[in-house]
Parts: sequence; structure tokens; C-alpha cells
Amino acid sequence: MTGWTWEYEGYDPAEARLRESLCTLGNGFFATRGALPECVADDVHYPGTYAAGCYDRLISEVAGRHIENEDLVNLPNWLSLRFRMPGGPWLTPDTVTVLDHRETLRISSGLLERLTRYDLGEDRVLRVRQERLVHMADPHLAVLRTEFTAEGHRPGALEVEAALDGGITNAGVARYRDLDGRHLTHVHSGSVAPDTVWLHCRTRTSDIRIALASRLLSEAPLTFRKENLRAVQLTRLHLTAGRTATVDKIVALYTSRDPAISDPLHAAVDRVGRVAGFEELLESHRTAWGQLWRRGELDVPGEAGTILRLHLFHVLQTLSPHTADLDVGVPARGLHGEAYRGHVFWDELFVLPYLNLHFPEVSRALLYHRYRRLDRARTAAGDAGRRGAMFPWQSGSDGREEAQQLHLNPRSGRWLPDHSRLQHHVGSAIAYNVWQYCEATGDTEFLHTKGAELLLQISRFWSDAAAYDPLLGRYRIKGVMGPDEYHDAYPDATEPGLDDNAYTNVTAAWVLSHTLDVLRALPEPRRRELDERTGLDRSELEKWEEVSRTLHVPFHDGVISQFEGYGKLAELDWREYRRRYEDIRRLDRILEGEGDTVNRYRASKQADVLMLGYLFSPAELQGLFRRLGYELDEATWRLTVDHYLHRTSHGSTLSGLVHGWVLARDRRAEAWTFCQEALRGDIADVQGGTTGEGIHLGAMAGTLDLVQRGLPGLETRDGGLRMDPVPLPELSSYGFTLRYRGHWGVRLRLERGRLEIAVPSSGPGPVDICLPDRTARLQPGETGHLPLPD
Repeated sequence: MTGWTWEYEGYDPAEARLRESLCTLGNGFFATRGALPECVADDVHYPGTYAAGCYDRLISEVAGRHIENEDLVNLPNWLSLRFRMPGGPWLTPDTVTVLDHRETLRISSGLLERLTRYDLGEDRVLRVRQERLVHMADPHLAVLRTEFTAEGHRPGALEVEAALDGGITNAGVARYRDLDGRHLTHVHSGSVAPDTVWLHCRTRTSDIRIALASRLLSEAPLTFRKENLRAVQLTRLHLTAGRTATVDKIVALYTSRDPAISDPLHAAVDRVGRVAGFEELLESHRTAWGQLWRRGELDVPGEAGTILRLHLFHVLQTLSPHTADLDVGVPARGLHGEAYRGHVFWDELFVLPYLNLHFPEVSRALLYHRYRRLDRARTAAGDAGRRGAMFPWQSGSDGREEAQQLHLNPRSGRWLPDHSRLQHHVGSAIAYNVWQYCEATGDTEFLHTKGAELLLQISRFWSDAAAYDPLLGRYRIKGVMGPDEYHDAYPDATEPGLDDNAYTNVTAAWVLSHTLDVLRALPEPRRRELDERTGLDRSELEKWEEVSRTLHVPFHDGVISQFEGYGKLAELDWREYRRRYEDIRRLDRILEGEGDTVNRYRASKQADVLMLGYLFSPAELQGLFRRLGYELDEATWRLTVDHYLHRTSHGSTLSGLVHGWVLARDRRAEAWTFCQEALRGDIADVQGGTTGEGIHLGAMAGTLDLVQRGLPGLETRDGGLRMDPVPLPELSSYGFTLRYRGHWGVRLRLERGRLEIAVPSSGPGPVDICLPDRTARLQPGETGHLPLPD
């Protein structure tokens, strides 16, 4: 591992899937896992290619019930390329002795290199070197170059087979293998020229047409063979000692979801036929990546800097500027695997704050994705007997609720009811993202139109969900789940749901109050349109004002309660469970396997109450509680942080991130420990095998935002940049660039008590910088050197 490369030395089958995820290449339109091209899907390897937004819905029978699931579809495998000596077996690292093996991911250029030396016996060695890219400039192209070299043996032939393989299923997650994963149908193939073959298929129920065309460039003649579900090209190379023979495979991929095409097959064949050679494609690909790195420039020293660049690399492979042209959401596990079935959760809450300040056009597209599903969310609320918009906890293609009805506990082997659809706080996350985007960009057009409608309908839902309790003299929101995810019901309850989850209620109050502010600031003609369109009237606004000030927040033992009744739960013997199981991140599965339930205990999977300290600065949070009629002083918040810190199993990669952020803002010495866990979450696979099923996109983007906003205390508020940097000895010097309200490339650097900010000369106007003890206004072309308060 160096500053701009990620290397794996030696072949290790146990690490294959982890490497495949972390060596995935993509461009925002599609991505392909870093599997070896000569290997097929088995218990070791899993080739996978996924196009953003390409879902399909199937029904499976599980535990005697018919279960409907929508999946991000594993598309035909374009990568397949295998080789052998004439008459011999196909060579793979699992069947032939490997003398050397190295995989190198070049982060700066989006290039995956592979070098393997196969021992063929009788002093014969075959050296295989490959370079692979998924083109960042042209989102429909991918290229694989393979170089074969015979080392020190007599001349001989090598048979090479390149294929487009349509016999693919979704089988990348062991827990899902009881579910139907056969999404591709009507697979057809053919050839249009000696060097070009194609494959066309459809998804079974969503009827998305998928087409691939492959052009093979080889020094030897090519033949085409049509097989069941595969389009195959064969070539026979003549190898002499020390001479390298090269085979280039150039592939174009289109779907019927793509804009500006009439037919995906015609588009794929036409595009691949017009492509120049490998070198030209590599040059334009590197140029595109160079432009992205300039926009996301990050200067963090040491190992942390390398990991952060890897994280940004994977964020941009999932959500690139190409995403701005698509109708897609934020898949929680990227385009890197099949975990969570490729669904969209609330992870944009951790992703958009970073994108807002570098790629705002991508953030806007992701918010448009939510807006296009606003009517579906309103329908869901109506079906639940509510007004407004109830967004789904999990969604795929069309915005309906995709949260599973059953989930498998692999420890006990039992299928259990899943109530995660009660996490209605996802609506508040969408509202928060609307506000953050508009503050960072100054995009009043979006705020006054689509943004205002989203805020209004989410507020309407929260106001309707809140019921007045005359005994408390406050409004309450009952029957929900919080971000913790462990607790979905009270002990021995017959119905799921919890009352007055503190995170849910406080964020609902925030949404209501901010929506009122937005409505007051709307231009009068637009406000009239919105009132007419939605039936909004004064009495409804008055209720929003009342609810936003009187939602109930429970407390126990001088700390904020995660939900009403939390303080009555039993304490868990954490020391004993760590002694018995060592890794207790998935404590819920351990307890269920013992015939117990985590609902009985004060135990959290991840940050719940403490998420409030992630979303809001200390001053904002105190103001929110004050508006609700509660005093939240520093001592109470510190006690609350300590309470949950000692009762959290960190069964999510987001947990270390949020705790590191909160502890850093609270000036705690242990902050860096959690920051490091967040940084290493995927590269070290700390959740025990989950990264091989897909990276954790929210955690990766969140670590970038930790450096961008968390440690500098950066807020985009009231038309300026507010900063209150956190002194962190382990990271005392770092810098980054921002795109802020029309200023491309605002440079910030924090170093040992000093803040340096450079505003580009091409900016539209001055930038206001607000520190705790002073304010500065920097004109375009000006650089400010500001001492930081102790």
C-alpha cells in the first residue's frame, strides 16, 4: 500500500472475495468486481457486473411463505477470458501451481493490474499480465488487456477463449441463496464481424433489455462459437520464449434504461466498432480520472490519506458525474456486490454532505431521484392511514418499500420477522439532505420547487404521525424503530414498534421547524402555487409549529433515553459475552441463537441517540432541545455519550464513524480509535466477511466527510463557511478543496493552530469565513491565514 496504489501480494483463496470487492472498477453507470477473468463463480470467486438502477423482482418460497424481493441484477459477465495449453485443462490459480501473483489497484488512474506466473511443469512457466479498466470518460466501455509470455521453454501454442456469458445468476450472498436469483432470460448471441460478437438478454419481470458487444484484438486468427447462453471467441497464440503476445478485449454495455438510444444492441455493436485501440482508451480514461481527482483533492498524510483516497475512489465509481444523467439512488453497498440486494437505504445521509461540496450536480440528481418517488411515498402514507409522504426504509426501482419480511439469522439458521420498515426516520434524512444541499450550493431554484415539496410532504407526515398526550402535555410518535436496528419491539410485546425514539422525534421537530422557515421565505407566487397544489392552509402550519415545539423526548438517569421505556430494560453482561464470543458485533444474532432477544437489554447495534451529535453541531443541538422545552447542557450530553458508548456493539460500519465524529466534537482522546475503525472498516473487513459482498458506501463517504466537515467543524450556513476545528493530535495537518456556491477549488489547509483558505480568482464573489472568535471575508484570488483559537 502506497499513496496512490493498493496492492495484494500472493494468491489467497480465503481473501479472494474481499479483494474482488476492493478492486472493483466502475464509472457510476456500471461496475465490475475485481475477479480474475479465468475464474467462474464458485465458493472462492464471484465475478459480478452491476448497472446502476437495473433491478428485477422475483418471488421465492421461504419458510413456507411466498416472499417478493427486488434485486440489483448481476449482468452478463463481460470479463471472461481463459487459456490453456492445447488439450490441457483451463489454467486457474486453483488448479495450477502459482509461482507469483500480484494485484495492483492504481487509484489515480482507475486501473487494475494483475501479474501471475503459472508453473506448467517441465521447466515451463507462463507469465500472465493483465490491465483492466471500466472507462470513466465513456460510461459504456470496459477494456481488458492480457499479455502472455512464455518464460524459458520451447515454443508452443496457447489456446485463448474470450466470452460474453449470459448464464449468470445472483448468488453472491450465501444468506440469500434460498431466494430465486435467476434474473436473466431470452439470452441470444451472435457475431457481426470476425472480431466482434454480441449477447442480448432481458430481465425476467422488469423487462430491461441488456446488450453487450465485445471486440477482440489478437495477432492470431479468431473464430466464433455460439454456445448456450454464451458468445465465445477463440484464438490460438504461438508463444516463443521471452516474446509477449497480447490480446485486447474491448466491451460496450447498454441497457434499455439508457437515454438517447433506440436499441441497446445496436448501440453496443455500433459503439464497440468505432473504438480505437487500448492506448487511446487508456489515455482518455486517465484524463477523466485526473479531472475527478482535482475536484476531490485531498491532502492527508500517511496511511490515513491512502485509505481516504481508496474510499473516494470507490465513492466516485458508484456516484460519478455520469450519475447526474441517471435516475438512481445511493446503493448502500455500492455497485460492488449483492448485499442488501443493491437497495437504497438512508446512506445518502452520509454521502451527500461530501458530494455537495465537490460534485453538487450528482447530489441534485440523487435528490431528484427521491422527488420522482414522492407520489409513491404519499401513497404509502395513505395506505398506512397517514397524510404526507412516508418514504421506504429500503427501495429499489420505483420507490415502494423493499424491506424484507423475513431475514435469516445464519447463526441459528432461523428465518425471523423483519420490522425494519418501521424506520420512518429515513424521511428526516431526505429532508436534511435537501437542506444541506441547498445551503452548500445556494440552489434556490431547487429549494423553492422540488425541495420545498419534499420538505412539505415529509413535515405533513410527521405532524400527522404525532399524537397529543394530555397527561404529558406533549406530542408523541409511536410504533417506530430508530437507527439502532436492534430494538424493534418492547419485551414480550405482541406488536412491533417503539414509542418516542429520541432521534426520530428530535429530527422530526427539526424538519417541521426548517420547513416552516422555507415556506416563509418562498417568493409569494411560488408559495401560492404550493398552497394550491398541496392544500396547505394556516391551521396546518399552526399545528406544525406546535408539534415542532412540544414533541416528547424521554430521559432516564440524567441522560437522553433512546426511546420511552429504555431505562427499564435489563443491563447486559458485556464482559461475559465478550469472553464467550469475542466478536459480539452482531449481538442480536448471538442472543437469538440462545433463544433470547436483544429487545430485553440496553444494547445498541450502532449510534442512535448519538446520531444527533453527528447531524447537528453542539450549538444547533442545544437550540433544538431548547425549542422543544428541554435544557441540554454539556454535562448532560457528555453523560449521554458515555452511557451509549459503553452499551454499543458496533455491528455496523457506520458506528465507528459516528462515534469518532461525536467524540472528536466532544474533544475526547479516544476519538481517533473510532476514526481508525471507520477508516479500516472495509479494508480489514471488520464486520467479518461482509465486505466481500460489497463495500459499505456510507461509511466510506462518511470518513471523507469526517475530514471535510467533522474535524474542521465546517458548516455551510447562512451563506458562509462556519468553522470550529477540532484539535486531533493524530491528524494535526491536512488539506482539501471545495466547490462552494460557484467557487471551483476553494482550498483549505489546517496545520498546527492555523487555517489557510485560498479563494480562486475566477469565483463569483467574496466568501465569508466564520470562526468562533472572528469573521473574515475573502475576495476572489485572495488567500487568508487565520490563527485558530486555543
